[in-house]
Amino acid sequence: MQMSSPDRDKLLPLLARARDGDLSATESLLPLVYNELRSVAGKLFRGERGDHTLQPTALVHEAFVKMIGTAKEYDGRRHFMAIAAKAMRQVLADHARARRSAKRGGQFHRIDLAVSDSTSSSSSTDLNRDVEVVALDDALTELEKRHARAAEVVELRFFAGFTVEEVIETLDVSRSTVEADWRAARAWLRSRLAEHEFEAEA
Repeated sequence: MQMSSPDRDKLLPLLARARDGDLSATESLLPLVYNELRSVAGKLFRGERGDHTLQPTALVHEAFVKMIGTAKEYDGRRHFMAIAAKAMRQVLADHARARRSAKRGGQFHRIDLAVSDSTSSSSSTDLNRDVEVVALDDALTELEKRHARAAEVVELRFFAGFTVEEVIETLDVSRSTVEADWRAARAWLRSRLAEHEFEAEA
């Protein structure tokens, strides 16, 4: 979902003010980006039970509050959405950890890690699967230490819902670089998540 041209025109001045530390401008951003954020949040909850303790609307608001508290600088809409995606990931993981702790080993919160992939015709590299959100967060955190850009590609593609072209423009790298990072990151994550499932069952 893309915002209208008038909203895009309003967004840039607000981003500039937010970058300078104007919290009221940051708060004014929410109505302009809410539909995009809500669309991303809805995808993260695809297949979840209706009585889940954290709903897409609540995820958007909690992530936005988290962003306001960190006082980030925003260099345009895509950068703003990338930061929002990271905040959503952190909120989801925090809630999942709290829920897991409360259940003392009970059912983990899982999400459908599915991304429309136009970078490869081979299904052997697909990462589309049902994964435990804490394990995914831990794996991405580890990947960030090993290959920060590859982890960012995954975060932008999955959590922010960016197209390949948007990732290219956001990271200012070539298509071949994004494709290579995407393939390598998915292969590494697939292996690491499989290890987590084996350890959980042991």
